[in-house]
Amino acid sequence: MSAAEATAPGPKLSAERMYQVIVSPVVTEKATRLNELSQVTFRVTLDATKPEIREAVERLFGVKVEAVNTVVMKGKTKRFRGREGKRTDWKKAIVKLQAGQAIDLTTGLA
Repeated sequence: MSAAEATAPGPKLSAERMYQVIVSPVVTEKATRLNELSQVTFRVTLDATKPEIREAVERLFGVKVEAVNTVVMKGKTKRFRGREGKRTDWKKAIVKLQAGQAIDLTTGLA
């Protein structure tokens, strides 16, 4: 990354929007394995963009983000008492942290 890219103005999120973008951490076996590779998985809002997710994680947790990958998880079709229903779609963000950075998900935010 050049000096011009580092100082380039990105999206400036409000504190309220930062807390709206990151809904919750994903705690599954696969997400825990990725945590060992300095990748953290979050559930985010469907309208969140990669630059918004990057800025929210960097400012909320005080870490440097190397990359953000997103996946839209489609809701499953389920049956309940003979009637068909559908779970809501949700977005998952896998955030790769720079070397030496870590996020402890067991502690709360300040």
